[in-house]
Amino acid sequence: MTISDPIGDMLTRIRNAQMKLHPTVLIPSSKFKKFVLDVMQREGFISSYDVVTEKDSSFEALKVNLKYVHGTPVIREIKRISKPGRRIYTRFESLPRVLNGLGIAIISTSKGILSDNEARDQKLGGEIICNIS
Repeated sequence: MTISDPIGDMLTRIRNAQMKLHPTVLIPSSKFKKFVLDVMQREGFISSYDVVTEKDSSFEALKVNLKYVHGTPVIREIKRISKPGRRIYTRFESLPRVLNGLGIAIISTSKGILSDNEARDQKLGGEIICNIS
């Protein structure tokens, strides 16, 4: 079975795992997903992630260690913005502020995957991947 939106699938797996208070979640691996998880780790929304290979499979997976504070998930809301059917691009002047700076937007720029604050500092615009709060 092919997935038409692998980033949307990753965000949904994280959202569902946190709703059930799972400590980790397995996600099929890709370079783009690793870059998105790097930003989420830098900004403190996940604890860490590891690349694992299952015994009976040759495919790599990402084991994401989710973060909780006093039993409640750190990620309150995670929402896909730019979808395969409708890409959303923006200039750095009009980058969105998620919850007045308490959340982040993950942006795909010409310098790589960055948070909205990093993109503003470097004066880069790009495709808005998702919002996390």
